[in-house]
Amino acid sequence: MIPFRTSAAALLAAVALAAVPATAVAHDGSHPFENCTEAYDNGYSNIAKGDEHYGKHLDRDNDGVGCDQPPSDFVPRDESDDDAGAGTGAGGAEEESGGTDLAETGGNDTTPYIAAGGGAVVLLGGGLMIAARKRRENR
Repeated sequence: MIPFRTSAAALLAAVALAAVPATAVAHDGSHPFENCTEAYDNGYSNIAKGDEHYGKHLDRDNDGVGCDQPPSDFVPRDESDDDAGAGTGAGGAEEESGGTDLAETGGNDTTPYIAAGGGAVVLLGGGLMIAARKRRENR
C-alpha cells in the first residue's frame, strides 16, 4: 500500500503544478504594484502617495513618491489609452481589442487548455504506473 500512497502524492503534486500557469492574474490597476519593476513594466513611475498604485513599499526614501528612479530604458504609459483618465492604468488598447486576463507570462486563451491537457497526461501516466505495479504484484 505504501507505493500507492507515494504515487498518489506525486500525481497530486504534478496536477497542482500543471494548473499553475492557468492561475496567473494580471494587474488590474486597483491595488499597489508589488514592486517598482512591475510598475515600470506597466509604464508607471513617480507614483504619488494618493495614487491607487502607490504603496509604502515602493517609496524607499519616504518622500511620498514611489518608484521615482526609473531605468534608462523606461517608456511611460500612453495616458490616452486610459478609459477614466490619469491614474487608472487599466488595460488600454489591449482591453479594447479583446485581450486576455492572463498576466504577461507568454500565455494566451489556450493556456488553460494546455494545462488541462498536461494534467490529463499526468493522470493517465499515474494510472498506467499503478496498473503496472498491480500486475507485477499478482504474478
